[in-house]
Amino acid sequence: MDKKLTPPFVTHLAANEIFVFGSNLAGMHGGGAARIAYEKFGAEWGNGVGPQGQCYAIPTMQGPVETIKPYADEFIAYAKAHPEKQFLLTRVGCGIAGFTDEEIAPLFAEAITIENISIPEEWLSLL
Repeated sequence: MDKKLTPPFVTHLAANEIFVFGSNLAGMHGGGAARIAYEKFGAEWGNGVGPQGQCYAIPTMQGPVETIKPYADEFIAYAKAHPEKQFLLTRVGCGIAGFTDEEIAPLFAEAITIENISIPEEWLSLL
């Protein structure tokens, strides 16, 4: 399967691309990919969930890995409903939140089958 991969560092977006980043529920985008989302791609301060600007926020800092699953499912449903967009899924939860790729990638297993979701290369062998 030829799966589109999210670049390790996203520095610009095409008009139809959406930067998918790990957030916190309070939407305090102070570091990591969340800061890039806020500074470059229109993430809204105080909004920690869902579409905003040219981004999509997935909360990853509210508790154990199981608490991320509903947000991962919401994101996948949103991406399916917006096939005209290409979603660049980053390694959400694998930076400041402190989870491993092995813990987070399985939450996004369905993403590998969805044409308009790019995944991090690190997750390719885990899905």
